[in-house]
Amino acid sequence: MPRDPTPLDPQRRLGAATATLLVIANMIGSGVFVTTGLLLADVASPPAVLLAWLIGGLMAVCGSLAYGELAAALPRNGGEYLLLSRIYHPAAGFVAGWISLVVGFSAPIAAAALAFGAYLHAVESSIPAIPAAVALVATLSAVHAIHVTVGSGLQNAFALAKVLLIAAFVAGGAVLGDPARALASGDRPWFEAVGSPAFAVALVVVSFSYSGWNGAAYLAGEVRRPSRTLPLALAGGAATVTLLYLALNAVFLSAAPASDLSGVVEIGHVAASRLFGEGGGRILSGGIALALVSSASAMIMAGPRVYHAMGEDYRPLRFLAYRTSSGGPAAAVALQAAAAIAMVVTASFGALLMYLGFTLSLCAGLTVAGVFVLRRREPGLPRPYRAWGYPVTPALFVGLSAWMIVHSLIERPVVALAGLGTVASGLGAYALLARPGSRRLDTGATGR
Repeated sequence: MPRDPTPLDPQRRLGAATATLLVIANMIGSGVFVTTGLLLADVASPPAVLLAWLIGGLMAVCGSLAYGELAAALPRNGGEYLLLSRIYHPAAGFVAGWISLVVGFSAPIAAAALAFGAYLHAVESSIPAIPAAVALVATLSAVHAIHVTVGSGLQNAFALAKVLLIAAFVAGGAVLGDPARALASGDRPWFEAVGSPAFAVALVVVSFSYSGWNGAAYLAGEVRRPSRTLPLALAGGAATVTLLYLALNAVFLSAAPASDLSGVVEIGHVAASRLFGEGGGRILSGGIALALVSSASAMIMAGPRVYHAMGEDYRPLRFLAYRTSSGGPAAAVALQAAAAIAMVVTASFGALLMYLGFTLSLCAGLTVAGVFVLRRREPGLPRPYRAWGYPVTPALFVGLSAWMIVHSLIERPVVALAGLGTVASGLGAYALLARPGSRRLDTGATGR
């Protein structure tokens, strides 16, 4: 008979390699394989598209440096939920956790699963896309719910395979592609494109593709030597993925004229078919499908740590804090899987992109700004690691985030208002759960 779940505190089982690979796998998701064609349609300049990917990568590195300081100073599971509760107010942290459930993890898991189903269907047309997506979410969730060590081992294997896939594709594309296409001016000069409101909106979409750079912060309570491991994993993973993204997108843009790629969603399949023929396109589509397994696995692994932390702090959510005897956060994984599967069967990938980027930019910008708040309010707080380049690097991240958010409100008001509506619903849920008799448990994560 299986043992009953117990509210065991997580043990520090995860090392630097697992944490770094988690960041890499969490970042390299469905976005990079479907976004560039959409960006071309908006900004109409291949060099501007590459610059958008470079700026997105620099933002990810700057943000990871700030998160490294915060996570090393407050090394407990929960990511933005813990950090915003501690820095600002429990309501801010709860909204971040709410966003993580509704947007930050469940929606990207659904997007990765939908992309997985689409690419798998491209390889073998007899496999239906939606059932394949549902099966992926259910299978990976079961693995991560059972045991932490088994889940992290699976995660490492798929992350390495994904990096090798991209490296092989980049190597082949560098030989067969035409670099002049990636540098061609397109329909407008690159400097004109970069100065347009469409470029700011494009950065919001790019930010979704980079959004996993904070992944290791969600497992801060389970990594060994967090003061050293977390900054290394966050910054090292973000920098690695930035280089991979730039190289991958340069190959995409060199595979065909911009007019043939503009607006194309499955740009990886199109680029591979142009470079290697139809057979090559099918092989790459199969490889991308496997890579998306890693993306979904990383988010399924990281997300429940946020819900676990919320379950420790709010009595009505206490069931989320329970783990199996082998360490798996089973209840939290099950809730996340149910939300992701619901999105798989009701939504499309394109409908999620802008909404995800806008909402996550709000949360990440507020968290990075917390470095300034915490240094001013608690200068004596032990900080095993201090953000490199402070105050320039966090200020750059916050400034660019604000620029993107403002232009999103102007250019895409409906999507932006949907993101703000998610924040409002989180505040409403907090008001209900924080009533007398349901208030936070004494975990020390107080806000001011």
